[in-house]
Amino acid sequence: MRFILTVLAAWLFGGSIALAAPDHAAFDRLLSRYVVESADGVNRVDYAGLKANRADRAALSGYISDLAQERVSALPRAEQFALWANLYNALTLQEVVNAYPVRSIRDIPSRGVLDFAALIGPWKTKLVSVEGRSLSLDDIEHAIMRPTFKDPRVHYAVNCASIGCPNLQRRAFRGAELEAQLDAAARAFINHPRAVHLQDGRLRLNRIYDWFRADFGTEAQLKSHLRQFAEPGLGGQIAAARGIGGYDYDWSLNDKGVLR
Repeated sequence: MRFILTVLAAWLFGGSIALAAPDHAAFDRLLSRYVVESADGVNRVDYAGLKANRADRAALSGYISDLAQERVSALPRAEQFALWANLYNALTLQEVVNAYPVRSIRDIPSRGVLDFAALIGPWKTKLVSVEGRSLSLDDIEHAIMRPTFKDPRVHYAVNCASIGCPNLQRRAFRGAELEAQLDAAARAFINHPRAVHLQDGRLRLNRIYDWFRADFGTEAQLKSHLRQFAEPGLGGQIAAARGIGGYDYDWSLNDKGVLR
């Protein structure tokens, strides 16, 4: 509908066709209400609160539907990145809330997929259709965002609802602010011990740097990437480290509450 109105306005007033930036205000409201900044530097989500609020769950569903109706391919590149990241995060929120309570997102199996790997996590479920293409979370991250944008900061933008993952931000991504938002997300993660710390003179890294070596490059390129966003003290440790000593990841749900 918005595209039709844009075309009509261009025809009536003699202007060119340019899609307006998607409206992410609804997601802003949900993120600011349910994402909590914790003292340990890991943002938590009030999944129980969101599940209990029917109006906000409807708002989340409506936001996802609105994004799905966008002509993403006609948007500027930065707006495309922002839309895909927000859609990924909104869909992940919805999947966890629908299944809540769970201890880990890995406890939610994919649906409609005859694949043993689909028993671990919802990433292969087809959740949304955009421009006629049925998409899963894996499709958005691995078939669209990573190959299209070729930017390792993709991994600081999409959130997999786990303690080990880079934080879910309290504000939606936007094309006009994207570079600053991605750099801030990278700094927040890299300077947290769950991403990088020194152990016996060697780097102990988050496993995303192992899973996605193709995106971060060689060990030297990875160290350069980490130092780009590291605080001076950590940057010195990275430079002096005797290689990589191993990787860790915490799949516990980034839940504000505590499941027992």
